[in-house]
Amino acid sequence: MSQTLATSYDDRHLERAIELAQAARGHTSPNPLVGCVVVKNGRTIGEGFHEAAGRPHAERAALAACTEDPSGAT
Repeated sequence: MSQTLATSYDDRHLERAIELAQAARGHTSPNPLVGCVVVKNGRTIGEGFHEAAGRPHAERAALAACTEDPSGAT
């Protein structure tokens, strides 16, 4: 089975997602801290985080914040 290693490009986006998640520290229990970055063609087109328990998930918030159609994005 082959493995794909994260690149510094991936790491940058993962670090941003973690940074976004930290904004909700103390407000999401019993849910975890979660951040999300939507990237398309090498550009960030949306970001979001799970703000508080009972609020939309990070992915939904990031998709709602997209500045363009997220089709084909990661």
